[in-house]
Amino acid sequence: MTTLDDLRRFAVTRSLFPPTTLARAIDTLGFVQADPIRAPARAQDLTLRPRVKGYRAGDLERHYARLPIEEDFFINYGFVTRSLHGLMHPRAGLSPTAANKRAAALLAYVREHGTVHPRDVDAHFAHGRVTNYWGGSSSATTQMLELMHYKGLLRVAGRDTGIRLYAARESAAEVTGASARRARLDALVDLVVDKYAPLPAASLSYVIARLRYAVPHWRSEISRAQVRARERLSQAVVDGQKWYWPSNTSITKAESPEAVRLLAPFDPVVWDRRRFELLWGWAYRFEAYTPEPKRKLGYYALPLLWRDRVVGWANVSARDGQLQVTLGYVTGTPPRERAFKRELAAELDRFRLFLS
Repeated sequence: MTTLDDLRRFAVTRSLFPPTTLARAIDTLGFVQADPIRAPARAQDLTLRPRVKGYRAGDLERHYARLPIEEDFFINYGFVTRSLHGLMHPRAGLSPTAANKRAAALLAYVREHGTVHPRDVDAHFAHGRVTNYWGGSSSATTQMLELMHYKGLLRVAGRDTGIRLYAARESAAEVTGASARRARLDALVDLVVDKYAPLPAASLSYVIARLRYAVPHWRSEISRAQVRARERLSQAVVDGQKWYWPSNTSITKAESPEAVRLLAPFDPVVWDRRRFELLWGWAYRFEAYTPEPKRKLGYYALPLLWRDRVVGWANVSARDGQLQVTLGYVTGTPPRERAFKRELAAELDRFRLFLS
């Protein structure tokens, strides 16, 4: 009989696999969510840190050009494997034809120049400024480049001090036939479930619904893909709650390693806040956008994992080469085992090296 302890250990040991190479870690994860906030490192670096041998902050950006990955929107924006990228494209709705002269002109410019910086494209076309998603002002050219990237006409070739550099991409062949679309949708569902399993029923619905960002052209078919998923995935009712995980995987009784880990706010282990509260019995919140007087955990609190329990959080900063750490615990005090103190010190040493 599956218990909540089994699910908790499964969630931790499945996602926090033994450290490997950067390419293999990304291939195993399939998708690494990105976030521009650096406190003290970006979310993608914090996610890869415990899963990649000798990882240093910024390694993903430094090695991006030679890795078989793409920047793209899956259920959130981030880095995806080429195989995952291929399942999502082509996205319909924008073609560089006479009907869309601006897209055609931009694409011709990018093809002529190879890899381009939005600043240079904007200087050439001077399309003006528009209100962006956040309510601020952005270059209309930059927004068009972002849309063309989302639609698969362009790819991110690299970054210059965080700014995306774009290159042209050959459009993928359109997927025709209902069976081919179903196969791709089912593969996308399996990828997202594989990444975040085990998932309670409500979370399964939520995460599959977010595939509308990955395949907006198949939005009307996602609900049927969810029905198929509930029929084929492994499942069990635990403490009155139905849980799902990949059909080719069984819940084992494997013990979690005796280790402390500081996790990113968007790490697969903690990303689903509903699942987090069911597994660990308290509510973790990302408070970077919460007014400071209302914060309970801190601006960029990192969940603190001890064995298979998230026992608290840490706010970490680096000043003058020194690591500044403020710890908080769910119970108000740290675990009493001597091993916890030893492993916490080891994790902070790893963190210092990561930031170096």
